[in-house]
Amino acid sequence: MEYTTDMRTPRYAQERARVLVEALPWLKEASGKTVVIKYGGAAMVDAELKRQVMDDLVLLKLLGIRPVLVHGGGKAVSRAMEAAGLPVEFKDGMRVTSPKAMDVVREVLGGSVNSGLVSAVNVHGALAVGLSGMDANTVMAEQISSDLGRVGRVTQVNADYLTRLIEADYIPVLSSIATDGRGGCLNVNADVVAGEVASAVGAHKLVYITDVDGIYEDFSDKTTLIARLTDGEAERLMEAGDLSEGMIPKVSSMVKAIRSGVPRAHIVNGTRPHSVLLEMLTDEGIGTMMTPEHDYGPERVDDSAAQIGALAEHLNF
Repeated sequence: MEYTTDMRTPRYAQERARVLVEALPWLKEASGKTVVIKYGGAAMVDAELKRQVMDDLVLLKLLGIRPVLVHGGGKAVSRAMEAAGLPVEFKDGMRVTSPKAMDVVREVLGGSVNSGLVSAVNVHGALAVGLSGMDANTVMAEQISSDLGRVGRVTQVNADYLTRLIEADYIPVLSSIATDGRGGCLNVNADVVAGEVASAVGAHKLVYITDVDGIYEDFSDKTTLIARLTDGEAERLMEAGDLSEGMIPKVSSMVKAIRSGVPRAHIVNGTRPHSVLLEMLTDEGIGTMMTPEHDYGPERVDDSAAQIGALAEHLNF
């Protein structure tokens, strides 16, 4: 379909109206529900892209959707470690995190990155609350191995605390630092944290904003983007070794979330403007959507009066 950007024409106004009408079923279905969004990749580095992503987050909030933002910040951590003269080393896709490196991770993720995202949201009002997994034991973890140092796997998520923040009408902005329950902290993969949070809070959707378009059958062939797949198909891709190292924690976390009851999981390219809105609120979408094995069809739209009423209230109908 061809589009026009000339705002002076009736055609432009008609296209804007069409987009709003197309979004209505998806908004109606998601209104009042929690969506966990993991933010990372190049979209997190570019200031203009970051502003757009945060604006989209606020728009979802104003339309009645309840976002939870989980973030990493690997590039910023690596730069800070190099500046501090610390080695940047990875094993099996995970950052080797010495106690000194953990101090840097905590300072960067829990400090500058988190506060920057919160500030970008809060230019629109008192909407976001920044926290790490250590706050109120939001994310608890155990050390994976001595070889990796202060790197953890999630053992528990304090869904009650997150739910109270959501119900108080805030957007939780959560950095991927966990507590070990003994006063120490652990560095946890943000993809994994997002999946665990989505499962714990009973999210309606889990969305990964990254710097690739989605899951490919063959990453070297950009015509093989998979628009939809099931958790079983994703598992078979992992078993066949057809996924890149960086994609594995995302896809495995999506599979786990789907099997814990999260109805949909998405991967979208955050370097494309408004990619979250396009994937969640349009018929075509632009990324990859994962569904349960038993439900491969189009998303079901809930026609309940409660959903319609919630949406109408936020749109001031």
